[in-house]
Amino acid sequence: MKIMKLPIEEFEFIYSRSGGAGGQNVNKLNTKVTLKWDIKSSSLPKAVIERFLKQFGQFVTEGDVIQITSQRHRTQSRNKKDCLEKLSEMLSSVKKSPKKRIKTKPKKSAIEERLKDKRSKSETKKLRKKIDY
Repeated sequence: MKIMKLPIEEFEFIYSRSGGAGGQNVNKLNTKVTLKWDIKSSSLPKAVIERFLKQFGQFVTEGDVIQITSQRHRTQSRNKKDCLEKLSEMLSSVKKSPKKRIKTKPKKSAIEERLKDKRSKSETKKLRKKIDY
């Protein structure tokens, strides 16, 4: 199984007892899945790694290891798929570099319109003042 052309061997899966739904299985089976992935030793480009660490820093543990857990489902295999899907969504959101913003100036007509509105509001407020005789 590959995630964004990453070999499954890069990932380490740890299984433990899960809370939540499952009835008696909760006490007997290790259905909770924790995916650990050393992002620095992965085959991703440096730019993607930097964007990932910047956007998803809360998933990073010591040593730049990404840790994603899932205990949403009752079976180990579905939780494993869920972890891989979460990681896939994260990676797809950072794989493209963001567009650089191009600074623009307001149009001359927009500047003139704004100044005209300011003058008319100022005139309206001047007319509301008391007249001293």
